[in-house]
Amino acid sequence: MKKTAPLLLVHIRQLLTLRGANAGPRRGAELRDLGLIEDGAVLCTGGKVVAVGQTKDALRDPFYRENKKKIGEIDCRGKVVLPGFVDSHTHPVFAGPRLIDFEKRTRGATYEEIAEAGGGIRASIEGVRRAAKSTLVANVVAAFQEMARQGTTTVEAKTGYGLTLESEMKSLEVIRDAARRWPGTVVPTLLGAHTVPPEFKARPAAYVREVCEKMIPAAAKKKLAKFVDVFCDRGAFTATETEGIFEAAAKHGLSVRAHMCQLSTTELWPFLRFQPASFDHMDHVAEDDIPQLVKRDTIATFVPGANYFLGLNRYPDARRLIDAGVPVALATDYNPGSSPTPSMPFVLSLACTHMKMTPAEAIAAATINGAWALRLAARKGSVEPGKDADLAIFDVGDYRELAYWFGVNRCDTTLLQGVPLANKR
Repeated sequence: MKKTAPLLLVHIRQLLTLRGANAGPRRGAELRDLGLIEDGAVLCTGGKVVAVGQTKDALRDPFYRENKKKIGEIDCRGKVVLPGFVDSHTHPVFAGPRLIDFEKRTRGATYEEIAEAGGGIRASIEGVRRAAKSTLVANVVAAFQEMARQGTTTVEAKTGYGLTLESEMKSLEVIRDAARRWPGTVVPTLLGAHTVPPEFKARPAAYVREVCEKMIPAAAKKKLAKFVDVFCDRGAFTATETEGIFEAAAKHGLSVRAHMCQLSTTELWPFLRFQPASFDHMDHVAEDDIPQLVKRDTIATFVPGANYFLGLNRYPDARRLIDAGVPVALATDYNPGSSPTPSMPFVLSLACTHMKMTPAEAIAAATINGAWALRLAARKGSVEPGKDADLAIFDVGDYRELAYWFGVNRCDTTLLQGVPLANKR
């Protein structure tokens, strides 16, 4: 990583540290504790946070006085600073938008009807299979940069639009190469089990074997993926198939996560033996599964951008899960078919307006709990000494404005491991 000069953020109107002594993800009332400091200051050096407190104390610090001429300063007067967003669910490797699907949806077609007609995920397959790796890398880097301009510093990036051994490995290589060209942090996920591709339509069991016996071993051997994901739902992969894929992932030392309960209810408890990092979507969660989720650190990740773009009236019942004590996160689900947004602030707005989360809960879900969903909480998600200097500076006077404004980017500057990215508007 490029060596970064010391940097001091001072006179922060509201500094949201999200710091805490919790040994696990935030739950219930803990989600509303933002660790707010007024007239705050953050000192960063070497890509890490080294001190956090009030400005008056920072300016008296002996280190600051001795090194004042070497330390850059950002005056954050009248602004809000918080940990960079951790977007724990994205699908950035695609060749282009799915405009035909979009137009069909405006005429009333449902997600499943579009998929049955050959649209949906399958519509992106040929583009990824045919595209040059350099083209896909450029697309993914551009997406990461746009996410950073809106305050995101860590991104989980899935494959899932190639669905052959060759194209899924190409997609993982694209994610790796794009990560090398971006100063933020990228977590790669193999989503070979996104849908059954057309050539295996009559032989789904054979495709599951392809995922288990070829894709997962190759991704593990080449160290290209941290997680294996499965779309387990009606019209995708069954619970039995998902368990088989999880077993293959565990055999090869890869952690798991899953798309769950988006279109229909699936019993979650059988999958908990695999210690999944997260279950994502979670629109249709059975009451019997909630006590099991309360006992564990598996994160329920909501992606309301998909509900918005698909024109659904129903959103995940965030209040039911939060009030029960289930740890929750928020993510964009950035993808070409159901959630083409790179904006975490927009997701915060949806969480508050359509899921009745408070602004504080939404911010915690998009930062520290997003870090837990990627098993990066030791480095990400809060502003504390020793953690990565991932910060987002918003040109607003109150943290509640992050979810209040929508359709406009209020992010002023993003620090990615200490590297400032100024956002010109």
